[in-house]
Amino acid sequence: MSGPQGAQLRTAVASVHRICPEFNPVQVLRRSGRSVLLVGTTGRMTAVAKCLVDHSPAWSERSRHEIATYRSFVRHRPPVRVPRLIAADPENGTLVIERMPGRVAALQRHPAEAPPRADIRAALGAICRLNAWRPPAGMFDAPLDYGARINRYHELGLLTDRDLGDLQKLMHGIAQSAGSGSMGQFCHGDALLSNVLLSPAGPVLVDWEHAGWYLPGYDLATLWAVLADAPVARRQISQLAQSAGPAARDAFLVNLMLVLTREIRTYEMAVQRTMREATPAAPGPAHPGAAPSGEEQRLLLRRLHDDCALARRAVRAAVGTR
Repeated sequence: MSGPQGAQLRTAVASVHRICPEFNPVQVLRRSGRSVLLVGTTGRMTAVAKCLVDHSPAWSERSRHEIATYRSFVRHRPPVRVPRLIAADPENGTLVIERMPGRVAALQRHPAEAPPRADIRAALGAICRLNAWRPPAGMFDAPLDYGARINRYHELGLLTDRDLGDLQKLMHGIAQSAGSGSMGQFCHGDALLSNVLLSPAGPVLVDWEHAGWYLPGYDLATLWAVLADAPVARRQISQLAQSAGPAARDAFLVNLMLVLTREIRTYEMAVQRTMREATPAAPGPAHPGAAPSGEEQRLLLRRLHDDCALARRAVRAAVGTR
């Protein structure tokens, strides 16, 4: 608890104690530039405290959104297991929830090897149950402005003029298919295997910063994007996405293009950052817990571009059927 990092931890613990005085910190579970995750106890219960470090408007809004989601779950339980809310301070970005038992379905955002099929099946089943849930109207908002996101990626040069036109055509067709009804689907919003805990009692979904209403298939598109080494699971996800008809298929394809484009942008920036920060080092064995190397990032980026080309062809084929 000493030194500059210790001061950050002391600040985090103080913010937790203001809303949960009985919290006794035991271990730092994770620390990043935007938040600190602490494991501790509250009475006889093990708890996790999530404390915002980066209080910029974007991260503060995400923190408030996650807290609001957990508060909504107190009144209306979703059909999947989620941690119970213990205490929260949305203004200060502090959240205390129960610690759920289980192991993470994947430690990496993009697993280097395909996880066991049983793990994928359990995660996919939980996500599908969540997507079928219909919470009361007005309880959750829509975190993603599709039109603005498509235009932004086009302006950044991540989508071509043809991509822009094709996605707009699919969006128009989806709106026509919905008519006066709604094509919305409740989604986790960040359905990565790293946000799924597997326990004997069933999967647990954590990290609800992006939860809300999306076009159908957003969670499925996210899961598809990170399962490059699991072709059987990818086929199953694609079949699920298409089983509800052409409009649901088109919504999945729009989501897939946006998710893959976001991942490409994220890893292009990571590769550029790695190149700037690279310094000559003595050769030696890589640490098993080390972050992906520059070469690994480049290989992942190449795979993401291949996946995006595949999704682009599917989008163009879908436009041709309209």
